[in-house]
Amino acid sequence: RRRDMAEAGEAAAGPETELAPAPAPAEEGSELSAVIGATVPTGFELTAAEEVQEKLGSASRVSRDRGKIYFEISARCLPQVHRLRSVDNLFVVVQEFRDFQFAEKKEDALKDLEDLVKKLPWSDPLKVWELNNSLKKRKSKRKKQNVQSKERPSKDGEEEGRQQEEDCAHSTSGKEAEEPQGGTSHNGEEEEEDGSQQPEAKEESQAECGSENKAAEEKAGEGDAKVLKFRVTCNRAGDKHSFTSNEAARDFGGAVQEHFQWKADMTNFDVEVLLNIHSNEVIVGIALTEESLHRRNITHFGPTTLRSTLAYGMLRLCDPQPTDIIVDPMCGTGAIPIEGATEWPGCYHLAGDNNPQAVKRAANNICSLLKKSESKESSTSVGIPLDIIQWDICNLPLRTGSVDVIVSDMPFGKRIGSKKKNWDLYPACLMEMGRICTPGTGRAALLTQDKKCFAKALSRVGHIWRKGQTVWVNVGGLHAAVYLLRRTWERAEEKRTFW
Repeated sequence: RRRDMAEAGEAAAGPETELAPAPAPAEEGSELSAVIGATVPTGFELTAAEEVQEKLGSASRVSRDRGKIYFEISARCLPQVHRLRSVDNLFVVVQEFRDFQFAEKKEDALKDLEDLVKKLPWSDPLKVWELNNSLKKRKSKRKKQNVQSKERPSKDGEEEGRQQEEDCAHSTSGKEAEEPQGGTSHNGEEEEEDGSQQPEAKEESQAECGSENKAAEEKAGEGDAKVLKFRVTCNRAGDKHSFTSNEAARDFGGAVQEHFQWKADMTNFDVEVLLNIHSNEVIVGIALTEESLHRRNITHFGPTTLRSTLAYGMLRLCDPQPTDIIVDPMCGTGAIPIEGATEWPGCYHLAGDNNPQAVKRAANNICSLLKKSESKESSTSVGIPLDIIQWDICNLPLRTGSVDVIVSDMPFGKRIGSKKKNWDLYPACLMEMGRICTPGTGRAALLTQDKKCFAKALSRVGHIWRKGQTVWVNVGGLHAAVYLLRRTWERAEEKRTFW
């Protein structure tokens, strides 16, 4: 419906460029608000929108460009925005153009982008960026205080009290002192999937607009008015543009440098300006995250570690209820059960794997999470409702009908296992999952890229599982699917008891 409304607006506007309504500038004494853009796992845009509505009370708009949502918030809600579980990267929208008319000639099109810089309402978005930056600094300070308190006891309780005050306002963006990975940190794997579905050319590029003397930068940094360093990241999708991403970022960045008198720096930058172009849609934004938020829980990675944001989306599909027993029988490094125990502590989470190395990694990730929760709280952590065990997926040591929810990332047959083995493994897994799952009320969310094999296996156990919703997702450039299954009332075949 929104798309139809936008198209109707385009027809009425004629050939001129249509501007999406920008948020009204904040008047003196009024509360600062902002439109926030968020990248999310493709296919889970509506899940992310539901979480935003639930936790922030804001309605979201799903972008035409898959894997992005937009919502308006008050600037004081920034810490809660960083605590969202379904979003990968965040940026504040400077201006959105839903029907930008690009000139046919490259020079004219690039000149239009350059001229755009002076017309954009930069003031409020930059205030939001500054507020976000101050929250980030508070968190870094808190981390340093935690390290120092472990090394030596505090002389008095002043620092501890100050730390608790900061805990109430700090952002949980999870930014570490790690260099960003360029433009792909904001579109990530979603870009690759879109490219596989449509014949549009997709490019990502950052362009440095010039080089400055390092000594001059240091000198400027010492002054009262520090000169900011920036870079422009361009994400472009579409085959009707006369320019490349690199050219757009270069020329747009040059205009930004001239407008603000900032210094260009590709790696050690303060501000990252985003230029997102999807066909005729142009969105200019300022990045609020340096590193994707999906890295929040995992410290020990395996060959196929699942993103925490995707794990959250799979769990949410199953609508966990308090006291539910949730099992991941092929947990790998534990991304799904750790995310579940963090977000749904009222449930009991059980995870396992047949690979001892995977079980060890998952146990290490759980230990890291416990240490993290201890550092956040001044008192000793009470732990998390999660256990992990080594077992055989086809012969689980669990009672028949004892599990409410099963959520798992099944082997794709690429990095782990093989497509040939999946033909025997998938039916056996589904049978065993059906045995331990509660008849009538049990449900499962299973991720796989081997869709043909899964469909065949599901047809063989159709008396136990009924397929519900299917969510198409992008995992590392692979076109995969999350299948939501419902357990039938049919009794499953009994196996030998472990009790």
